Amino acid sequence: MPTFRAPRGTRDLLPEDAARFLDFARVARDLTDRYGYRPIETPVFEQAAVFERGIGEVTDVVEKELFRIAPRTDEAEAWALRPEPTAGIARAYVQHGMKTWPQPVRLTTIGPMFRYDRPQAGRYRQFWQFDVEAIGDPGPAIDAEIIELGTRFYAEAGVAGVEVLVNSIGDAACRPRYLQALGRYYAGVGEALPAAERERLGRNALRLLDSKDPAMVPINAAAPRITDHLCDACSEHFAAVRAHLEALGVPHRVEASLVRGLDYYTRTAFEFYVAGRSGQQQALGGGGRYDGLIELMGGQPTPGIGFGLGLDRVALVLDEQGSEASGAGARAVDAARRPDAVVVSADPADTVGRLQVATQLRASGLAARADLGARKLGRQMEAAARDGAHFAVILGVEQADGQVQLRDLKAGTQRLVALADLGREVGRAVKQHRHGDAG
Repeated sequence: MPTFRAPRGTRDLLPEDAARFLDFARVARDLTDRYGYRPIETPVFEQAAVFERGIGEVTDVVEKELFRIAPRTDEAEAWALRPEPTAGIARAYVQHGMKTWPQPVRLTTIGPMFRYDRPQAGRYRQFWQFDVEAIGDPGPAIDAEIIELGTRFYAEAGVAGVEVLVNSIGDAACRPRYLQALGRYYAGVGEALPAAERERLGRNALRLLDSKDPAMVPINAAAPRITDHLCDACSEHFAAVRAHLEALGVPHRVEASLVRGLDYYTRTAFEFYVAGRSGQQQALGGGGRYDGLIELMGGQPTPGIGFGLGLDRVALVLDEQGSEASGAGARAVDAARRPDAVVVSADPADTVGRLQVATQLRASGLAARADLGARKLGRQMEAAARDGAHFAVILGVEQADGQVQLRDLKAGTQRLVALADLGREVGRAVKQHRHGDAG
């Protein structure tokens, strides 16, 4: 028999990991609701041209990492799995006429992305991102709001010590002059450039700053800085973004070498790191302003800004920080794994009775599990305790009189409760954390 495994660079999210990711999603949804962002879902595959045009053909994402789909029919369109969500959301903005909606249009999504990347710790070929986009506002305040939202997500998910790196990468008015200066610099060190980067130099010098090749680190460290070449409008915008961040109490550091390596980015660029770490491979997430993307997708010139935060990286950092039981996110994951009550029975054969009572509790809005194993009561109680349940509902001879025993597994107390009142009694105790006190 063959041995089947998950494809290289992917992984199964087993129940504990899946519960953690669902909790990240709950934290994200709660935050975006509070900030006024509305959910959107786009296909996990698009026309390949959406990414080639929006991300840029002279990028690792498109050149090396795009999962292209081989058509099984004679369809003329070429498809690809999405490597990031922004280009697809921009396509949807144009396709569905969102320019007529009140601006800015605030959108958010959470889901899997795909890149044919070299697998390593925290980097998978199928990975999960929390994404936020605000389309239609050119001002610096929305930039600061989105950056603050990102820092709050990490805090509420339980990640400690996250810092923000910010930069401006200019716009169409000032970037050409910078690209000329950058091109002259790289031409002067041409022999030291890796072959792939020399080939890229003639197409887009900015791509070299975003290179993953370790040989480029010392070369890029001495490269001209974009912040020395900004026009007045970009300088003013960047200064205003920083002023807003300071007003919001968001610590940040200007990193002049930070660029976003996708064609549609302009002006504000930012990344999130755990303090003390640096380098592209260590980034938790990032984003920036993309005032040219909607036009690339066939729409009218429209400003936009957003971020993508890698949830796989969040899980990895939480493990490294030993924070599984700390932080709002981790606490919610722990609570989500624990039933409010487990229904057990003195009669191992009475699976019908246990299932009926568990169904009654679930209808009352409680998390309840029926122990349906044909095993003795003691073993059922042991399993309930291992599940971390608050209560065990014990079906016995009292059931004939419409009553059950309600045992508080934390306090070790036990009392009779009428079946008709069971949902209300358990719900009140769980809500008040009184664990069986009749109160």
